[in-house]
Amino acid sequence: MVVCLTGLWRYRNYLVIFLTPLLILPLPIIVGGPEASCGYVIILTAVYWCTECMPLAVTGLLPVILFPMMGIMESSEVCTQYMKDSNMLFVGGLLMATAVEHWNLHKRIALRVLLLVGVKPALLMMGFMGTTAFLSMWIGNTASTAMMLPISNAVLKQLCDTEAQAEEREVDLISLRGAGTGIPKGQDNQAFDMDDGCTTKCTKDVKPMKNGIQLEQEPEVEESPEARERRLKREAKYLKLDKGMSLSVCYSASIGGTATLTGTAPNLILKGQVDELFPGNGDIINFASWFGFSFPNMVLMLIISWLWLQFMYLGCNMKKLFGCGTNKDGDKEAYRVIKNEYKKLGSVSFAEGCILVLFVLLVLLWFTREPGFMPGWAAVLFNKDKPYVTDGTVAMLMSTLFFVIPSQLPRCGGYSEDGMPLKAPPTLLNWDVVHKKMPWNILLLVGGGFALARGSETSGLSQWLGESLAPLQSIPPVAISFLLSLLIATFTECSSNVATTTLFLPILASMAVAIKLHPLYVMLPCTICASLAFMLPVATPPNAIAFSYGNLKVMDMAKAGFVLNIIGVITINIALNTWGTAMFNLNTFPDWANVTTIPTP
Repeated sequence: MVVCLTGLWRYRNYLVIFLTPLLILPLPIIVGGPEASCGYVIILTAVYWCTECMPLAVTGLLPVILFPMMGIMESSEVCTQYMKDSNMLFVGGLLMATAVEHWNLHKRIALRVLLLVGVKPALLMMGFMGTTAFLSMWIGNTASTAMMLPISNAVLKQLCDTEAQAEEREVDLISLRGAGTGIPKGQDNQAFDMDDGCTTKCTKDVKPMKNGIQLEQEPEVEESPEARERRLKREAKYLKLDKGMSLSVCYSASIGGTATLTGTAPNLILKGQVDELFPGNGDIINFASWFGFSFPNMVLMLIISWLWLQFMYLGCNMKKLFGCGTNKDGDKEAYRVIKNEYKKLGSVSFAEGCILVLFVLLVLLWFTREPGFMPGWAAVLFNKDKPYVTDGTVAMLMSTLFFVIPSQLPRCGGYSEDGMPLKAPPTLLNWDVVHKKMPWNILLLVGGGFALARGSETSGLSQWLGESLAPLQSIPPVAISFLLSLLIATFTECSSNVATTTLFLPILASMAVAIKLHPLYVMLPCTICASLAFMLPVATPPNAIAFSYGNLKVMDMAKAGFVLNIIGVITINIALNTWGTAMFNLNTFPDWANVTTIPTP
């Protein structure tokens, strides 16, 4: 029996792939109609996405196969959904992130911020969280986490080693002078002296562990009970600090990605779905409007998350946490580690300067294209009668310059060290670098979501769902938003955030239209909640990276993440019902949302 179950588990992906279409086949055969056929495709795609029995991008291509074969949409109409304006905005943002990563500009920014905040426990965690969140606003969450965690581990290792060496020197001094001389016992680096209940760690090198934790090697010489007690206490202290720092980095990466429209894929999926389902929305979701709503919410979530992790892993002694009147030796050594890493980067190169200028210019153009309180440059110059220029246009314009501007200051003439004439410098980016670092699979996944949304509208499934959910009109909108946010935050722990938003947003839009509720009142909080996957290592790549680096247990992440999930849902709904309502006029049902279904061509 055990052998049989083991074999089934090994072939579980194949079982899901072949059994799922057969089990739900009665839906289009017995019920019939385009609505049932579209529901069949959506259910099949949802199961494949949630179980990941096939690559997510390949599953995203199912509408190209099934919609034409089931008579829902023509193939040419389905294929156009995979390269829309929001996809081009996503590509432009990814190209900017690739350029920043390629020239290590993100590492220079991170190390400079850490040099400013210092290495006191509370300030160090604040520095890591703020830096990671800022980087995640513009580059991938995974890339920012993968860069910040090794820096965090190096700093903690140096702090631990310095404290251990200080204790050894004091023990040697006591042994030379003899016991009972009134010499005070060795002290810990008080800047990291937590509560007595701490269980943190000191390691020679923080590495991924399969089981247990990596502690200091047992000393070859016999150690006194007092020395052993101090060593174990130091190991426990730095283990807990290491856990807190690892969680702070991965959580802040997920939180930071919600602040900008290009920060994470679900944000762009929302924009694409709103533009697809409500064509006359007047560009209500753009870079400036999204930033105006999400950035304050991101800052609020980041501060609360920092306070919660402080309480869990560092205690509540503010004097010790902020290092007031404490020993400076360990701090200087750890600060030197960060400073040495910064020196390795050398001076700012011409390429880094160019990328920084292009980055700032891109952000400024995004903000001023359609600021909302005044006519933007696009409305004055180009969009006089139609929205010709969008955020995607700006992103592609600036990204194209990476393949035009040289990476070194051009020089006329001259010879290299081997006597050969100098060649023309390469551009800031080349296609080989882009091809290796660009996550093309996300484009297919996002495109599949747009195709499903279009198919549900064309087939009439959206209208049917909306009519079925009409009784929800008697429930207060605040309760609807809060419950749906909890549902999405729970669902995204077990499924990709991209798949979650792709599946739920069309349903939420149909429900909002049916009960005459502003669509953004439910779509906006649920999109952000899809990024609040804090409880499980498999929920997001940043969580998985932190789980391997920080000697974390699943329960460590679950305890910290459960509270942060609840806090995130609460803060998002507070933002929605305060400045979000004022920004998007969420108290009224807009005219552009007063649609039923798109007629079948």
